[in-house]
Amino acid sequence: MSASEIERTLVRLAHEIVEKSNGCEDLVLVGIKRRGVLLAERLGHLIAGIERRPVATGVLDIQLYRDDLATVGARPVVTPGAIGTEIEGRDVVLCDDVLYTGRTVRAALDALFDHGRPRRVQLAVLIDRGHRELPIEAGYVGRRVPTSSREIIEVKFREVDNDEQVLLVERTD
Repeated sequence: MSASEIERTLVRLAHEIVEKSNGCEDLVLVGIKRRGVLLAERLGHLIAGIERRPVATGVLDIQLYRDDLATVGARPVVTPGAIGTEIEGRDVVLCDDVLYTGRTVRAALDALFDHGRPRRVQLAVLIDRGHRELPIEAGYVGRRVPTSSREIIEVKFREVDNDEQVLLVERTD
C-alpha cells in the first residue's frame, strides 16, 4: 500500500466506525503499542473531523500480558490511568496495525479489562493477514492480505519510520 492508499483506507475505516457507533459520544480508540497507537490517533483525528468533536484516544502497553514471555508472573502490575482515558462503560475500539495469530489482541483484551469494564470492545486493524491461532476477528479491516508463513507484513508510518507504506516481504531466515 502506498501513502495515499493508507490515507484512503483510514478515511473509510473512520466512516465505518462512526456509522457502526452511531457517532462518537462514548467512543474511545485505544491503540496497542506501537503502531496501533498511531493508527488510533489518526482514526481519532479523522473521526473528530467527521463528527466535529474530539474523540478520546488511549495507549495500551501489552508487553507484560504476552503469553510468549516466560518471565511474566501470574498477574502483572497495572498502573491506574496508564491508558490515558477512561474506558468504563464506553465503546472501545482496539487498534493495531496487523492482525496475524490473534495473540496480541488476546493480550490486549487482558490488559484492557484490568483497566475497567467497557460496554463494548471492537477491533480495528489496517491489515488482516490471516493465520489465526485464536478465534479473534476484526470488525474493521483496512485490507485483507493473504500471506504465507514465510512472508511478513511491514507497516511503516511516517511518525516513526520517516516513510509511509505497507510492504509484503519474504523472511530471510
